[in-house]
Amino acid sequence: MNKKVSIATLSAFLVATSPAMAVNEANTLYVNLELSLNRTTVGLVIQSISEQTGYEFSYDESILSKEISKVSVRVKNEHIESVLKKVFKNTDISYRIVDNRIFLQDNAKTENVSFASVQQVKRTIRGTVVDNTGLPVIGANVIVKGSAGVGTVTNVDGDFTLEGIEDGATLMISYIGYVDQEVAVAKGKNDYKITIHEDTQNLDEVVVVGYGTQTKVNLTGAVSTIGKDELINRPVTNVSSALQGLTPGVTITSGTGQPGSDGSTIRVRGVGTLNNANPYILVDGIETGTFDSIDPNDIESISVLKDAASAAIYGSKAANGVILVTTKRGKAGKATVSYNGNVSFSNVSTLIDRLSSYDYARLYNQLLTQDGASPRFTDEDLRLFQDGTDPYGHPNTVWTDYIYRTGFMHKHSLNVSGGSEDVKYMASAGFLGQEGTLRNSDRQQFNLRTNLDIKLSDKFTMRTNMAFIHNDYSEPNASYGGGSTQLIRQADRIAPWIPYKKEDGSYGSISDGNPAAWVDINSRKYHLLQNFSGILAFDYHIIDGLTFTLQGAYVTNIKETKDYRKECWYDDVNYHGPDQLGETISRWSRYTLDALLNYDKTFNQDHHFKAMVGYKIEKYDYRNLYAFRKSFPNSEVTDLNGGDSSTQTNSGYSRELALLSYFGRLNYDYKGKYLLEANFRADASSRFAKGYRWGYFPSFSAGWRISEEDFMENTHGWLQSLKLRGSWGLLGNQDAVSDEYYPYLPTLYIGKNFPFGGSVHQGITVVSHKVTTISWENSTNWGIGFDANFLNEFMLSAEYYNRKTSDIIMDIPVSDTFGISGTYQDNKGSLRNSGVEASFAWNHSFNKDWRMGINTNFSYNKNELLDLAGVNEIIDGYMINRIGEPYQSFYVYEVDGLFKSDEEAAAYEKQYGNPWSLPFKGGDFRIKDADGDGKLTDKDRVVKGTQQPKTTFGLTLSAGWKNFDLSVFMQGVTGTNRYFSRDVVGSFIGDTSHPSTNWLDAWTPENTNAEWPRLFLEENSISSPQRVNSSFWCMNTNYLRIKNVNLGYTLPKSWTNKLGIANAKIYYTGENLFTFDSLPFNADPESPSGNLDVYPISRSHSFGINVTF
Repeated sequence: MNKKVSIATLSAFLVATSPAMAVNEANTLYVNLELSLNRTTVGLVIQSISEQTGYEFSYDESILSKEISKVSVRVKNEHIESVLKKVFKNTDISYRIVDNRIFLQDNAKTENVSFASVQQVKRTIRGTVVDNTGLPVIGANVIVKGSAGVGTVTNVDGDFTLEGIEDGATLMISYIGYVDQEVAVAKGKNDYKITIHEDTQNLDEVVVVGYGTQTKVNLTGAVSTIGKDELINRPVTNVSSALQGLTPGVTITSGTGQPGSDGSTIRVRGVGTLNNANPYILVDGIETGTFDSIDPNDIESISVLKDAASAAIYGSKAANGVILVTTKRGKAGKATVSYNGNVSFSNVSTLIDRLSSYDYARLYNQLLTQDGASPRFTDEDLRLFQDGTDPYGHPNTVWTDYIYRTGFMHKHSLNVSGGSEDVKYMASAGFLGQEGTLRNSDRQQFNLRTNLDIKLSDKFTMRTNMAFIHNDYSEPNASYGGGSTQLIRQADRIAPWIPYKKEDGSYGSISDGNPAAWVDINSRKYHLLQNFSGILAFDYHIIDGLTFTLQGAYVTNIKETKDYRKECWYDDVNYHGPDQLGETISRWSRYTLDALLNYDKTFNQDHHFKAMVGYKIEKYDYRNLYAFRKSFPNSEVTDLNGGDSSTQTNSGYSRELALLSYFGRLNYDYKGKYLLEANFRADASSRFAKGYRWGYFPSFSAGWRISEEDFMENTHGWLQSLKLRGSWGLLGNQDAVSDEYYPYLPTLYIGKNFPFGGSVHQGITVVSHKVTTISWENSTNWGIGFDANFLNEFMLSAEYYNRKTSDIIMDIPVSDTFGISGTYQDNKGSLRNSGVEASFAWNHSFNKDWRMGINTNFSYNKNELLDLAGVNEIIDGYMINRIGEPYQSFYVYEVDGLFKSDEEAAAYEKQYGNPWSLPFKGGDFRIKDADGDGKLTDKDRVVKGTQQPKTTFGLTLSAGWKNFDLSVFMQGVTGTNRYFSRDVVGSFIGDTSHPSTNWLDAWTPENTNAEWPRLFLEENSISSPQRVNSSFWCMNTNYLRIKNVNLGYTLPKSWTNKLGIANAKIYYTGENLFTFDSLPFNADPESPSGNLDVYPISRSHSFGINVTF
């Protein structure tokens, strides 16, 4: 643990020892300070002094409530004593400097100190102060409450000793950024371990924002932060999974459980476009686009910029929100080495229960008979299926047993940090090895990161960041391709009466093969991802308050895929082959250069100005190459040149993009009460034609800290802060345009023949139509909200927002008069997202042993289409985009129960008609005449929700008792639906389907109150999702998930000291333990596919250790 600045409560100690104190002039003469602080707390001032000098402060908490609790300090190259004189001028506060410690004394309170309590001492008390992770707190202040002369600070091991303490005395422990703790001295107890907890109400918390930082209390935009403590000790392999449910307004849908692939979908305040709606992700200021390139253990904090006030500084890339990831950096002090390692075991959390061979055969016979056909299976077949005495001829194959396994993962992270005042460093290395729950899916990842801060002179500093990640992973592959998706799909649809292997050792198979055979022959798809990023930045302090920064960054990403499809002989007849190999290599690189000028000045103590102007250039290039061959000598040859050259194909393409930007920000606050901020950015993109390249993106925001007003003085005892804030701004989106090199130029084809002058001539024809006026999508945002901290334990924040996106790029059909078909892109669409979000936190320590906390967040979003290029609706199968409805709504016929009998069905058909050319029968869906016109038509389809949730929420419950800590994290969504295909529950078509057990409650003449419709063959019923898109198959996918449970135990210092360890903690973590939903089958409600053919999310149990030296 790095050495922390000590802020002690020891003014009484000063009185008892002041005669012996002497100011050490020699130590202060050569320590110069540079401070620029406006109307901030005394605590922050002395913390800044300590960070620059290494001096430690001790003072009584009552000093913070005096009239100097808000101060402004601006000094350049002044020594400590000169600064202290300015800070405490015209106050009752005096100071003494002894060695490397500065004692502050309130003279008004220490004139008549009694030493009675000191003279009544009886024994010596020893103890250790640790934080909530079990690490020792260095420099914590420990005093005896009510005593004028007894107090100390903890040493580098967090230990303290107090002499002359009587029974019944109360120890007061304080440390900046932590909640004060009181501990009663028990009779006969001399040794204590005291845990202090971070102060979640800390108003001086610094938040990372675009191109800088701000104190949380002065923020006027919508910014949510996630700290490193919320990410550690979890067996997650990507950052997006760890973020899910932690912050309001951010919806994360887990895409896949495949090792090495982060398929999560991230949406900030809804879907803001019909195109790419991904947020802008930066790691230490470098654009990454995903979280694949970072180890969660390297993260210090994450900031989510959700409105225009906070995100406009990023202009054309910020329309869908901005996520800023800040990695850990070194701090001055002795080297600290920490290790975090865990092992994890996982299993697939959701598998649909499917019919046994006996039940499937029985129901299949029943279906054939009711349709007038002969049954397929005899009574003897049914008996053999049921008793299992013929495993080869009448098997009951559970196909999932052959493709899934218990997954295993081991993860290790090593971090070293430290340094001096001139050089600070942080270096980390990580390794992850994983065997996925799907056989033949594996991963090995290695990552390195170094961050370095160097003070070259009093005015000149340098920063460097370098990171590298190597991610090598694979997935099983079918003999005809498709990867893990094809394997999962086939395992769910092959009938259980097909044997895994026949008696002669050959494979049983259907026309699509045997998924277990592909696993056995080790047919795989290989992926390799490598990412390198580097930053070199220089800061030059020109004059007091004025700093120039020049920063260059480079990031490159290489991804290789080897799609190897091994030939497979299932038996002497059935075969997939020959061997095939397709290789794809893609690479992108981004070069950026930023120049910034920052100014920070306070006038007359009350008027604080901050200004920043910047310039940025960016270049992006992309290359892609694909090659293919087949017919290899044998399945062990995996290089392309081993294939038959006559079968080879190849392709490739490239593109380059450039962006030029000018931007600026102005902040003003008056007495820390009235806050104003303005941002502006101008971007020019090479994606658009001349005359349409520039976009201009301003924002304005204001805040009012009501709690700082004089008329609120009587509330200071219980209300620490209350702030109202509002914002308006304009953001842009350039990523909506297609990836073509010049998307504004029409595509021409050379080689078309035209008759001219009595002969045929080669000519040119237009293949695709384009418009040169295509340009930015624009997003207008406004919102109002408040933030409150009260009773020193509670935090409440809420906001209403409204975001309208206009000029959305859409595909517009080409007019027939052009003589060509297809579509072209143009700025024609519009939609709105509006909603509310709120967060609440409570943390309380009941006594020295017990503590508890609650942290919850909630958000509601309404998505509404406003314009679709002049048309009212666009229908695509069971999906619709309609004015006034959410984007990509489900559009289906509404089911009003089941027909009880054939007679009821016939009467309904006679009354309302039947547009599907299939007679209604008993057990079929009763389709509702939704528009009430007396007949069934396609106008009776209704909007039935959308896949995007209306509400998202997260809840963390935490508790601690002595060395134990427990946290339970839950998250969920409401207002979301999913349309499920026939593959989910299966259909009755023989060998190529495996129905679910839901069909045991299918309608029959004897079971007319069934939950499920009558059995049917593929598409011979209106109940089939292949035949009629109905509301029955559009199901509610709301859920509540016990996402994470963490139980930890911090080893006692008496144990770790003997081993030379500063701190050690062991922990258990359960991930995705339970899910509560209303689905009628055991499926993951979060799955992005209505076919459920994606790599499933796993339930995992992890055991780990955290050690610090």
